Amino acid sequence: MARHPKHLEREIESLKEMILSLGTDVETSVKRAVRSLMRRDTTLAMKVIDDDYEIDQKEVDVEEECLKILALHQPVANDLRLIIAILKINNDLERIGDLAVNIAERAVYLSTHEKVDMPFDFQEMAEKAQGMLKGSLDALVNLDTGLARQVCKADDEVDAMNREVYTLVEDRIRQDPQHLNSLIQLLSASRYLERVADHCTNIAEDVIYLVEGEIIRHTNKFSQKDPDLSE
Repeated sequence: MARHPKHLEREIESLKEMILSLGTDVETSVKRAVRSLMRRDTTLAMKVIDDDYEIDQKEVDVEEECLKILALHQPVANDLRLIIAILKINNDLERIGDLAVNIAERAVYLSTHEKVDMPFDFQEMAEKAQGMLKGSLDALVNLDTGLARQVCKADDEVDAMNREVYTLVEDRIRQDPQHLNSLIQLLSASRYLERVADHCTNIAEDVIYLVEGEIIRHTNKFSQKDPDLSE
């Protein structure tokens, strides 16, 4: 027997709240991870690592809710597109949470070794990536394809910064080889930020799909991702 449309409407609203709650937690995790690395704050880094289980659980809850709605209501048209988009965004948010943990782990390592001056502007790169995360979530909340496209374009800037980091770190290693391991940790943190930006681009592309019904990831340059270091 078909479920009443009002039931579907309520469950979809609940699903939206769940994905936005997950997004808020992930945004907080990234901010804390960046701060822990900048301040060499082991306590804050460990909080990011310890709290990741909550993000993982929320990701599972969202997926289960999506599958339940699909099974019970067999939605079509816009409702179906929304659930498909949320399933994909859910996965990207969980991966961003994992990347925050990776950054926090770099912070723990660096806090136990002699301090090394960063050969690149980690803070600027972090602010760009965090801005993309906020923008992608705002685009989702407001179904704003203009903002989503801005997020996609911003990925170019983060990619360029990440390429520059490789050169700067390579030069510093030549000058300061005794700090090789710490410099490599910083390079890894930069790479994780670049991957955060990639996942934000995925979210933005899914917002465009949700609103316009157009899959753009294979039709523009923003979709060309490298393998994830943490996978």
